Amino acid sequence: MPKPRKQLVSLDATPYYHCTSRCVRRAFLCGQDDVTGQCFEHRRQWIEDRILSLGQIFAIDICAYAVMSNHYHLVLHINKAKALHWSDLEVCARWHSLYKGSLLTQKFLTQQPLDKVEERVVLDKTAKWRLQLCDISWFMRALNEPIARQSNEEDKCTGKFWEARFSSQALLDEKAVAACMAYVDLNPIRAKMAESPETSDHTSIQQRILARAIHPENQPESLCQLVGDPREPMPTGLPFKLDDYLELVDWTGRMIREDKRGAISNQLPPILNRLGIDPQQWLILTTKFESRLKGLVGCILKLKQAAITLGFKRTPGLANCKALLH
Repeated sequence: MPKPRKQLVSLDATPYYHCTSRCVRRAFLCGQDDVTGQCFEHRRQWIEDRILSLGQIFAIDICAYAVMSNHYHLVLHINKAKALHWSDLEVCARWHSLYKGSLLTQKFLTQQPLDKVEERVVLDKTAKWRLQLCDISWFMRALNEPIARQSNEEDKCTGKFWEARFSSQALLDEKAVAACMAYVDLNPIRAKMAESPETSDHTSIQQRILARAIHPENQPESLCQLVGDPREPMPTGLPFKLDDYLELVDWTGRMIREDKRGAISNQLPPILNRLGIDPQQWLILTTKFESRLKGLVGCILKLKQAAITLGFKRTPGLANCKALLH
């Protein structure tokens, strides 16, 4: 029996998760519907704008994203330490930017006087909201619900827009995070929607490349920062150098294009050596990440530790992780 979502998302196992949502009956979310001729391309911008705005509200960092024709991918980092540093007033303001709250929290936000009982109620509310603002389920709810309403209103219909609750994979180590990010960033190239990362519209890799083109040190503020190789003390962000990651994605994109398949370049990106991943294994990871790896993704040691933490009787995905992420 599948485990409840709250038992699959655990900071004790990892703060990194790959999440996916698909439209009901795989209907068109965006793009051109060849059957009806109707164009939904503008919805891709709805999704992208919502993803980036929620990343500024929640204590959840956007590591990678790609908005496709009938689904989207996210790689998220739960930044609980960030939420714990917010004042109660800031938590309230962030929540009210999404929802109405209550009359008492509205009074608190405008700094009107509250008696002791009212103040206690408000503090209990903000304590609850603080946890919800670093909760992936609440993030995905705040993303999917408005898009569903907008799309149903545009289609003049009612009912479910999303196929089911979002799916998620726990990324347990640096290799899994890097492979999943590249897999997400290269979705449009695999789907033949784009020929290169810089022409992949509505993706995080395009945002990183555009920012890098302005200045070598530039990174989009709306995305999780790439801060370089692991070290002590480690700044907040992803443990890769920006240029190393861009080179890796560019090299991988060239390898998975149909006209280039079967030819592995001798000029391997240095980051592959640091991650200790064989080029052939890397290409499998970045083309078949979801189909070959389920639930928990990481090296054997991390996989077994996470299985114990999450209460699995057996270690899931052991064979594939051992083959691809040993």
